[in-house]
Amino acid sequence: MKKKSIIALMPLLVFIVIYFGVAIILKDFYAISVVVPFLIASIVALIQNRERTFDDKVISFCKGGGNPDIIMMCLIFILAGAFGETAKSMGAVESTVNLGINFLPSFLLVPGIFLMAGFISTSIGTSMGTIAAFVPIALGISEKTGISLGLIVGAVVGASILGDNLSMISDTTIAAAKTQNADLKDKFKVNFKITLPSAIVTMAILVILTLGKTANIGGVYEYQIIKVIPYIFVLASALMGVNVITVLTGGVAISAVIGFITKDMTLKLLVDSIATGALNMGELIIVSILIGGIVEIIKDNGGIEFIISFIASKIKSKRGAELGIAILVSIVNLFTANNTISIVTVGPMAKEISETYDLDSSRVATLLDVFSCVIQSLIPYGAQLLSAAALSALSPFAILKYTYYPVVMGVFTIIFIFGVKDNKKDNKVVVEEKAV
Repeated sequence: MKKKSIIALMPLLVFIVIYFGVAIILKDFYAISVVVPFLIASIVALIQNRERTFDDKVISFCKGGGNPDIIMMCLIFILAGAFGETAKSMGAVESTVNLGINFLPSFLLVPGIFLMAGFISTSIGTSMGTIAAFVPIALGISEKTGISLGLIVGAVVGASILGDNLSMISDTTIAAAKTQNADLKDKFKVNFKITLPSAIVTMAILVILTLGKTANIGGVYEYQIIKVIPYIFVLASALMGVNVITVLTGGVAISAVIGFITKDMTLKLLVDSIATGALNMGELIIVSILIGGIVEIIKDNGGIEFIISFIASKIKSKRGAELGIAILVSIVNLFTANNTISIVTVGPMAKEISETYDLDSSRVATLLDVFSCVIQSLIPYGAQLLSAAALSALSPFAILKYTYYPVVMGVFTIIFIFGVKDNKKDNKVVVEEKAV
């Protein structure tokens, strides 16, 4: 009989208190690396439960941190970082952005920026990179049309989240899919059912709000079609069901070849790009291993069983369990201001809940990704809004009121939870009450 204990969740509470507390004291959520509070939380996990020997708990910690799913996820993070940096170094991002600008209709500037930024974000798998590329363009459009700068930047932030949530090579997608043992292709298909109507409604809103506003962006935006090929290859291959490791390795190789053909890549730059991209994922990899170890000890001590039992006492259906997972990842994101860390933290717990309620893994992965991204883009202390604010010289709140896409996506996801059933039989599941 499995035990359940709220005390077992102490390491996660310690992490939240330290991270959130230091952020408030320093008035900066990114002043401290999440590695530090997670390391302290790991120590707390190891000294808990005196009924077990320290060596036994260390073995459990290593078992969790070295779980094949965790190691696989870390390998994919490394390859995703290498691909992203290699493609960027040979000019793929700049060419893709400029290609879109050249074909942007003058009477649909803001909706066009939203659509184009969404495509770029989906291609490169990073919201921050998309914001950095498009906010300067937003400044020019606002100056020439008189359209509120906050509205245009809000559209960019929303589009950046669209891609971050949907992209096959986004760290949030990888984390969500791998923690649930879900196929990336299947997760994409489920996610797309939410993304498409959300994007259409957001586009309609932007069209209405900017009706009659036209201007020529001006300037020369040079591009090379060949440099867009790596992104098309990665997206198409992933959708065809090719193993993600093969896809990302192929993406790096194709980016390198195109870079050599266009003479924008040297052997030294290629090696440096691969190394830089991989190292940029270092913090996320360390945190993933630490969380894997922490969660394994929490599970052994009855913490996961407590969460499942608590959720079972409040909700009895599969749909209710999905909503519970959505709430869990949302709460953690509010405190961490990092959607990927939120997914990695809640992922193992969500997996246990998913197995208890016989949930579809692709749906659960989608819910983790969507709700973490929704919260991340709506908190004024999140990296996305802070970055957009710094680049546009606006306050995060001036942008926040125009960030329509995440709100629309959140609404459509709740509709999806209760309105679209999975292929599994929707039985009510009752979890036995066990003594603490």
